[in-house]
Amino acid sequence: MDDFSRSWTALLAAVAGLADADFARPSGCTGWLVRDLVCHLVIDAQDILITLATPATDEPTRDAVTYWDVTGTPPTGEDPLDALTVRLAAAYGEPWLLKFHLDDVGGAAGRAAGLAGPGLRVGTRDEVFAVADYLSVYVLESTLHHLDLIAHLPAAPPPPAEGMARARELLEAIAGTAIPSSFSDRDALLIGTGRRAPTEPEKAELGELALRFPLFLG
Repeated sequence: MDDFSRSWTALLAAVAGLADADFARPSGCTGWLVRDLVCHLVIDAQDILITLATPATDEPTRDAVTYWDVTGTPPTGEDPLDALTVRLAAAYGEPWLLKFHLDDVGGAAGRAAGLAGPGLRVGTRDEVFAVADYLSVYVLESTLHHLDLIAHLPAAPPPPAEGMARARELLEAIAGTAIPSSFSDRDALLIGTGRRAPTEPEKAELGELALRFPLFLG
C-alpha cells in the first residue's frame, strides 16, 4: 500500500512539474506524445476509482502477478484504444487542462486507495482482486509510465527508488526469473519491458535470459 502511495504521488508530481512545451515531446510509449500519456493516466486514475468502488465477495481470481497478459509482440501505437487516447488528449487543447484533470481525478484515486482496506476484495476486468494486490499492479504500471513520461526529459525527477525496486520484483515474478543483480532497477525495467534495447555487454550478461525478454504487458 505504501509503495503504491509513493509511486502514484511521485507520478502526479512529475506531471504537475512539466512545462507546457514538454507535452509535445515524445514519451516512452510507442506512438504517444507526453500529452497522450498524461491522458492515459487520467483513464488509469478513473479505473482505480471505479475498481475501488466495486466491492466483490468472491475469492480472488488473480493477484498482482497474474493480472498481466504477457505477449512477445511490441505495441505499434495502432490499437483502437491507443488511437482513442490520442484523440482525447488532443481534445484537451491546453496542457493546463490535462494537468488539472489528472490532479483532480488522480488525487481522488490516491485518497481512495489510502482509505481502502488491503484485504478487501474488488472487481475489475471480470476478475476479483484483494485491494493490496490490485494496488500493487499500479506500482508497476505507475513506475513504468513514470519512466515513459521522463524518457526524453532528463531533468525530470525519476520514480521513487522503493517503487522501482518493487516494480522490478513484480516484473521478475511475471517473467519467472531474476534479472542479474548488476542491472539497476531502472535498467531492469526498461530492458525487461522492451523500452530500451540491451547493449552488447548487457546481452552477454543476460546470457540465455536475453531470450526471455522483453515482456510486453497488457
